[in-house]
Amino acid sequence: MSDDPSKKFKALRNQIPERSYEVGYGKPPAVTRFVKGKSGNPRGRPKGSRNQMPALNEERLRDIVIAEAYRTIKVKDGGRDVSVPMAQAVVRSMAVNAVRGDQRSQKMFTDLLNTTEAKNKKLHDEYSQTMIDYKHSWEEEIERCKLMGIKPPEPVPHPDHIKIDLSTGQVRITGPFTKEEEVTWDKLKKRKSSAIKAIKTYEEDLRDPWNEKYRELIESEIAFEKSIIAIISKRIPD
Repeated sequence: MSDDPSKKFKALRNQIPERSYEVGYGKPPAVTRFVKGKSGNPRGRPKGSRNQMPALNEERLRDIVIAEAYRTIKVKDGGRDVSVPMAQAVVRSMAVNAVRGDQRSQKMFTDLLNTTEAKNKKLHDEYSQTMIDYKHSWEEEIERCKLMGIKPPEPVPHPDHIKIDLSTGQVRITGPFTKEEEVTWDKLKKRKSSAIKAIKTYEEDLRDPWNEKYRELIESEIAFEKSIIAIISKRIPD
């Protein structure tokens, strides 16, 4: 499961039940939105348009800058050559100059660090609030269904699997985050269950005197099944 908060809260925002859609910049009315599977430009690119200047809303320079920022180059690191993205090399050089006493580099690095930490905190706060809204909305919806005597939905992630520490804003997911992960989790749960049953059977075999000559083999099978349980438990918490 990915731990990238930006991807998580963006996905969850679209799953909150009965959520109204605001119209504004970047959010056109439903009737004017593009239809999935249908081209917004059915006639295709006009002849000769490839050589024309980009429109104001096309950010080609940004794409070039991003490509250069993540192009790998070789730098010295403790006497050996290592490959790092260009952006990392620039920041490292700035930090080294700051440590050496360059005041301009010190200010630039401090400002960059403060800005980055502020953006990370903002992203974390948005993610935490989205998770709280998601959890509470689905808890209310599930409770409403129970009161009406109808089968409640099974959203993924399930609100019961979302653990939120309100004092710190930390969010922990103890279940699958997507439908695809749910399939994998189900398979792993079944394998773990079969491993537990197998261990019980092998332990019963060990208590049978007739199986004494197979003790080494049976113990190796028990060790193997225990290793499977340990691996699955790391992926799926109890």
